[in-house]
Amino acid sequence: MKLEPFALERYQSIWEHRVAWNLSESGVHPLRVADLVDTPELQVAMFERELGYPQTNGTIELRSLVAAMYPGAGVDHVEVTNGGSEANFVLLTRLVQAGDEIVFMTPNYLQARGVARALGANVREWPLRQQRDGSSIRWIGDLEALRGMVSRRTRAILLCNPNNPTGARLDAAVLDEVCRIAATAGAWVVSDEIYRGAEREADETPSVWGRYERAVVTSGLSKAYGLPGLRIGWVVGPPDLIADLWGIHDYTTIAPGAINDCLAGMALQPSRRATLLARTRGIIRANYPVLKRWIDQRDGLTHVPPEAGAIAFIKYPHPISSTTLTTRLRDEAGVLIVPGDHFEMDGYVRIGFGSEPTYLSRALEVTGAFLDSVMMNAR
Repeated sequence: MKLEPFALERYQSIWEHRVAWNLSESGVHPLRVADLVDTPELQVAMFERELGYPQTNGTIELRSLVAAMYPGAGVDHVEVTNGGSEANFVLLTRLVQAGDEIVFMTPNYLQARGVARALGANVREWPLRQQRDGSSIRWIGDLEALRGMVSRRTRAILLCNPNNPTGARLDAAVLDEVCRIAATAGAWVVSDEIYRGAEREADETPSVWGRYERAVVTSGLSKAYGLPGLRIGWVVGPPDLIADLWGIHDYTTIAPGAINDCLAGMALQPSRRATLLARTRGIIRANYPVLKRWIDQRDGLTHVPPEAGAIAFIKYPHPISSTTLTTRLRDEAGVLIVPGDHFEMDGYVRIGFGSEPTYLSRALEVTGAFLDSVMMNAR
């Protein structure tokens, strides 16, 4: 098994703690431990926790809380992992074999595609496309194109909903049709829903869960909950599949950290969960107008407003590759944003807007001055 370089993750890992201004993140400003452990009772619960191995597939308490978010699920439907990335990895390791055909939504976070390719799968890309919807433009899933891509060789359809990097959401009707198309081939539908709960508009994004007997969800606490450092993710699926994933997890990290499991349980108590999601949505809804005004003030920058997530996928007119542009921005102005090349869409950049408002405004000011100088020199 040979994994291709994961350009986005290595890029962020190297640079995100070395720049003055980091706009590469796709989540909101993270919470502190004190924000979760905010009563004497919770402090005792955390400090008295023994640092032995926890239940390796997640404690029953934590799995119960996760299952409660997915109607009809119980603890046997849930495998807790170290982050959403491990959830995707163990799931694909179980589902994909050499020679399988995988349909992969694009643009997308490229982890799942890289793992599927390393496992020997033939990956077919299903691109989102822009479509006018009344007075606005949306990224949508082209169902007719999907029908033409799925065959008896298709093992799984891989979604990211809400989508990274576009912030697009697939609605319930589209998810139902994706599942109907998958059923014609007996294929799995795997939906990475780690941005679900981080909506900028409308209600919570529909889940694929419960729409099809082979529908599987991966998610975690990183994006919608503002808790990326806990490294808690999960898979929700049929119990026999989940049992197999537990066996694979035995070969990877064995178990989530005991403190991580404990804090995740605090975060997912129903009242606390609602508070955390409200915080995330509040940050996104307050900060997006700041970013939109900044975009509108720059000649040639365009974007489709994200429906969810603290990210905007912005098209620029400069005659320069996105990797070159973002490298210069980093080296000359100290600002880190993500090149569209990392999603195989040159001519775009991804900017995260989930940071504190003063920080965001100042970082955008520095970025704007740099882009204005690039545009002036290109004339």
